[in-house]
Amino acid sequence: MNMKKVFLLTLAVVMIVSLFAGCGQQTNTGDVETLTMATNAAFPPYEFYENETIVGIDAEIAGKIAEKLGMKLEIIDTEFGSIVAGVQTGKYDMGMAGMTVTEERKASVDFTSSYATGIQSIIVTEDSVIATLDDLAGKKIGVQQDTTGHIYAADEFGDEMVIPFNKGADAVAALKTGKVDCVIIDNEPAKSFVQANQGLKILDSDYAVEDYAICIAKENTELLEKVNKALEELIADGSVKAIVDKYISAE
Repeated sequence: MNMKKVFLLTLAVVMIVSLFAGCGQQTNTGDVETLTMATNAAFPPYEFYENETIVGIDAEIAGKIAEKLGMKLEIIDTEFGSIVAGVQTGKYDMGMAGMTVTEERKASVDFTSSYATGIQSIIVTEDSVIATLDDLAGKKIGVQQDTTGHIYAADEFGDEMVIPFNKGADAVAALKTGKVDCVIIDNEPAKSFVQANQGLKILDSDYAVEDYAICIAKENTELLEKVNKALEELIADGSVKAIVDKYISAE
């Protein structure tokens, strides 16, 4: 076989391989797009680990939203204080972590419609001298870092009286060992922590009432509109209420 025939045969093989490779690449473009959700999975019943899977109210609502958008949900567990910055810079598509809508956060990211109402509660030991909100002055207050409980308590009682922890469970552990006098945290996680730890109780007085929503980068208006539309449909058809009721019993 002369060199010309060898060249032509080689060229034919290359073209055939390229054709099949091209078909494979075209198929890959049909893969489902991923929707990344940043959360802090230490906030039951909104997000927490069940074995190695993140479950909870936010996880299920996000799953329903992704389903409506024809996307695959990926939940990323990270520190609560890094969620807004991560969404703002495009590291994550959205943040959903029992996140309260505040003016400070609205300066960095946009929010969807609210899907739940949160209450900031106060956990104390059963023998605590703290009986009302008025008794918090001069007491050491444990909080989860960068949450609204942290922000409100620092504004009202001063940074020197507020001790932040990476996780709510760490703040509760500090309460049990006497390192703090109380813990301010969202009511549903508070109930979970009190149920899991003997000798603790929640004060009858609510510290604050607030709205939860999903945060999305300001420049990502298309995703915001799509997610908000899907969320509002899920609220309207009762899906959100059913998910919330699954994790939170009516009192």
